[in-house]
Amino acid sequence: MFRKAFALAALGCMAAAHAASNPYFDPEKAHHTPTGFRNNHVESVRQSLPNLVRWKWNAWLNGLPLPPQAPTPAVAADVQALAGYPRHGSPASHGPDAPMLTWIGHATVLVQAGGLNILTDPIFSERASPVQFAGPRRAQPPGVALADLPPIDVVVVSHNHFDHLDKASVVQLKALADQRSGTTVFLVPLGVKPLLQSWGIESVQELDWWDKTVVQGTEFHFTPTQHWSARSLHDAEETLWGAWSVFGPTLHWYFAGDTGYSQDFADTRRHFQERWPEPGTGFDLALIPIGAYEPRWFMQRQHVDPAQALQIHRNLGAQRSIGIHWGTFPLTDEPLDQAPKDLQRARCEAGIAQQAFGTLAIGETVLLPPRQAPMAPSPAAPEVCG
Repeated sequence: MFRKAFALAALGCMAAAHAASNPYFDPEKAHHTPTGFRNNHVESVRQSLPNLVRWKWNAWLNGLPLPPQAPTPAVAADVQALAGYPRHGSPASHGPDAPMLTWIGHATVLVQAGGLNILTDPIFSERASPVQFAGPRRAQPPGVALADLPPIDVVVVSHNHFDHLDKASVVQLKALADQRSGTTVFLVPLGVKPLLQSWGIESVQELDWWDKTVVQGTEFHFTPTQHWSARSLHDAEETLWGAWSVFGPTLHWYFAGDTGYSQDFADTRRHFQERWPEPGTGFDLALIPIGAYEPRWFMQRQHVDPAQALQIHRNLGAQRSIGIHWGTFPLTDEPLDQAPKDLQRARCEAGIAQQAFGTLAIGETVLLPPRQAPMAPSPAAPEVCG
């Protein structure tokens, strides 16, 4: 078991040196390199092989991660309500036109806003792994089965790690769109398009940092984060990674994907500040990772902890944030139920209300006020902290 876990961690956490050339290389862009891409504010966040061995050995000796004290909360999704959201060109839809958000699990979220059904980093497979006979196993089923999803207009992918870009899931999404005589547009970072095309997916657009594309009146901007990419031992940082800043008529929202803490979030808010002329405002909603952060000495540069997630929430000027990337796959040393506890502690220390930054149950849907009706301000008083 340890050998399997170590092999998968080695595949997912580091890669060997390579001499590949970067076909997208632009010497005027600081995050481009002749062989791939790099972060804005630090060099590579990848760890050395000795550090990887140290981490996995210590985890094995100490039986980490410990089992959760309670299962990740889950509720039965209201599939009929999701199907009723009024999409562009679907007059038969009967649901509200207010934005809706459903957590499916890990970093997979269904955002229904601006007449579009948008899916983030889809993974519906049993394991977050290049193979389905080994690797981190899902702790509970997806909150919405892939076959029960409403027609998906857009899929956004933050980077190519296996827990964020799952081949089986995106291939099935494309097949489902074909069966329904529709089209799903896949928006991906630079370098990822050829991979999806090799899987038979043609409706793909790839974007560099600060690039924009528009789908039926909604703007999708690809923006910087601090992370890395790889799907083998020999392709580290050959493709780009990042976040999605999405501006639709009823919702301005942000999807961080997977990231360490950096100045990139403050930079993103400044870049789009003219969209929010009121002082102290920013995104209506931010989806921010809060899990996969222990041990800090190993994860610090590539995965935020809940306290840093709160800082991202503030940097973005988000009116509301929801914690994702936790409670689904046992990827690191903390128990699956630890992230919400640490988030609560960090909120209390920061004096931030639970309504401003909380979590959802898997399968839970929340209705959000459209932009025409301003976001209700979060209560000034924080939750009662023990």
